Amino acid sequence: MKWNWQNAEWPNFRYDAASVMPLEQRFLQSAGEVIGAVRHFKEEDSNQLRIELLSDEAVKTSEIEGEFLDRASVQSSLSLQFGLNTEDRQIGPQERGIAEMMADVYRNWHEPLDGEKLFHWHSMLMAGNRYIETIGDYRKHEDATQIVSGRLDTPTIHFEAPPSRQVKTEMETFIIWFNRSGPAGETLLQALTRAAVGHLYFESIHPFEDGNGRIGRALAEKSLAQNIGQPSLISLAFTIEKNRKSYYAELERHQRTLDISDWIIFFSETILDAQRATLERIDFFIQKAKFYDRFRAKLNERQEKVVARIFKEGIAGFKGGLSAENYISITDTSRATATRDLQQLVEIGALTRTGERRHTRYSLPLLK
Repeated sequence: MKWNWQNAEWPNFRYDAASVMPLEQRFLQSAGEVIGAVRHFKEEDSNQLRIELLSDEAVKTSEIEGEFLDRASVQSSLSLQFGLNTEDRQIGPQERGIAEMMADVYRNWHEPLDGEKLFHWHSMLMAGNRYIETIGDYRKHEDATQIVSGRLDTPTIHFEAPPSRQVKTEMETFIIWFNRSGPAGETLLQALTRAAVGHLYFESIHPFEDGNGRIGRALAEKSLAQNIGQPSLISLAFTIEKNRKSYYAELERHQRTLDISDWIIFFSETILDAQRATLERIDFFIQKAKFYDRFRAKLNERQEKVVARIFKEGIAGFKGGLSAENYISITDTSRATATRDLQQLVEIGALTRTGERRHTRYSLPLLK
């Protein structure tokens, strides 16, 4: 037996449920912290936070698949999806498609899963794609669907999915499992266990020609949302992208067996890391709002542009720190003006300064 779906007992995964219980409890506690933090926001701030978190997830879930999207366009498209004011920006089909899917996952988390929903997501993701034979339906080609790497003449096969002729039946069984294992189902599973099993299960069927990874992560987020009773806003793709090699290694290892206790632990810990990342980003959003409340009226147009550029980098801040040369490049101003602007920002406490001469760097106090 080479792959999990070739086992006579497929898809009856085996795992030690008791070993996951401490993680399940931590997940529910952390979910409460995220929910509590978001509830303190005013509606306008809550809307902006939602757009920022969803756009980051959209960009990262695409980046995992080797697609690099324009974050501002994704944000603009998400704003349109939620009926918020947005700038008049031309949005590409890839940015629009992933934004539409993320918004649908967020808004309709409570709905049971069905094939039409999956086809709808796939159509969104593949908008404008000229290289996929079947869009908005399961794959139909007769060639083997394989995950490979290495040279074309001597490829390494990491996984081979069930043949296309089996996909419809496999997915019908998966959808029944997904709905029955949810809070309203007959065989309720705990949140982390359900998300971990469901993700591995779906990725092992690999029902579409392309987009399986993004849809698989969307299903994990839908699963978690159903178990906690509201959208999770979890930074799952953001966390997976940072540990991509480990994620793919564990996925590959457990697509060869039905004994998946280690996979459930791994994926559960990934989700807990994602929750921590979400809380950190919520705190960053709060600090950003406080910064602008304190300093917005004191900044000139050049300074506002630079500060916005730093905040755009997120929690990590400006790579390598902000230098006078960076400031000149961003604002297209003279060195003398840049020096005055930076000195003023330090004097009012909007920036901190470290180093001397050509090694001088500036950073926002909250990003230290």
